[in-house]
Amino acid sequence: MEELLSRHRKEQKDLQSQITQKKKSASKKTRKGVNDECSRLEEDLKARQQQEISSFSDSPTPVSGIASANTDAGAEFHKESDVDDDLLAALAGTTIVQPQPPRNDKPPTDDGLEDEDDTSTSVAGSRKPNRQKARLARRAAEQEAIAKQAAAEASNIPDMKERERARMLEEFGKRDLREKVVAANGHCMYSAIADQMKQLGQSLAPSSGDKQDTAQDAAAEKELRNDDYKIVREAAANYISHNSEDFEPFLEEPLQEYIHKIRETGEWGGQLELMALAKTYGIDIHVLQGDGRVEKIEGGKGGDSPVAWLAYYRHGFGLGEHYNSLRKS
Repeated sequence: MEELLSRHRKEQKDLQSQITQKKKSASKKTRKGVNDECSRLEEDLKARQQQEISSFSDSPTPVSGIASANTDAGAEFHKESDVDDDLLAALAGTTIVQPQPPRNDKPPTDDGLEDEDDTSTSVAGSRKPNRQKARLARRAAEQEAIAKQAAAEASNIPDMKERERARMLEEFGKRDLREKVVAANGHCMYSAIADQMKQLGQSLAPSSGDKQDTAQDAAAEKELRNDDYKIVREAAANYISHNSEDFEPFLEEPLQEYIHKIRETGEWGGQLELMALAKTYGIDIHVLQGDGRVEKIEGGKGGDSPVAWLAYYRHGFGLGEHYNSLRKS
């Protein structure tokens, strides 16, 4: 009951501050509405507090006796409010419930608990247990129980990275593929395409039509070099630039800014760049997803087109989304 009355006092004080602010900011046109609203707020608070006190006790507790103790507080509130005589008259018939002081004659702390040193002595002279310490110990036990429950729930959450990796390995076995891991540095998709082009024996640069140059490119080393991604980025940027009408409807920024990011920055590649590279190199690109699906991007000229295989991860790498190259076992 002491905690309940302490909370009631705080609610009454907050309401007084709220009413004072409302009436100070009221104009002549809005004054009546503000007065009505303030009266309603006070009535609602009195009714709710009376209901709480009645519900707390075995039998309803009359609030009128408690309310009479607050008459002085209501008068002091009127003095502090900078309102005219009409407002004072409107508030003359209202009161705010003022609960009786705690039985130990000491004001409670802000959270409604007694001072830590507050202990009462029984008739026999023995000290009663300190209630605040008991409450604190109870709260600590509850928090510890909550922490244990949260840890137990976290242990049951599936490891998305582990599940994705297990599914990928299963799909590799089904399709007779092995993985070539490329660096997770923002260029992974372009590096993976570069590795695929080398495995297919094709040039990283778009064909110029010169058969001799094409033969020399095809005979180049098949292992991926650190800067091969730059050639692939340039090829994607050139294709999008020359076929802007096919890509601009899907862009959220000006075309030239988008092309600059592809050429000069570590901006991640995605669906649009894969489409551009498939068309540039005349290949089909198959992207194996972590859930076992294969997304196919066609850029070749029929069923005999070379196929480049990529693995797409959502959870397996530190930067988030990631592409690796897949080679035939």
